[in-house]
Amino acid sequence: MSRLAKILERLLDPRTTITFQELEYVLGKLGYKQKKEGKTSGSRRAYINPDSNHIIRIHKPHLGNELKRYAKNYITEELKKQKLL
Repeated sequence: MSRLAKILERLLDPRTTITFQELEYVLGKLGYKQKKEGKTSGSRRAYINPDSNHIIRIHKPHLGNELKRYAKNYITEELKKQKLL
């Protein structure tokens, strides 16, 4: 099983957590690029898929690196809407 498949499996499992770096890895593999202009400085991050112009906005976790449950749910919903999961 590849690294991507393992992380996606954990992303879809509500009992597990993933780190922000793992999320960035997954988004990169799915074609998203970090948008580095506008109001995306600091902890606010935006990732755009150039093919579909779909944007995912998320806050980088503070005091720890694991995504909160609501952020993980948001990511899975957005990726399912785009038929990437």
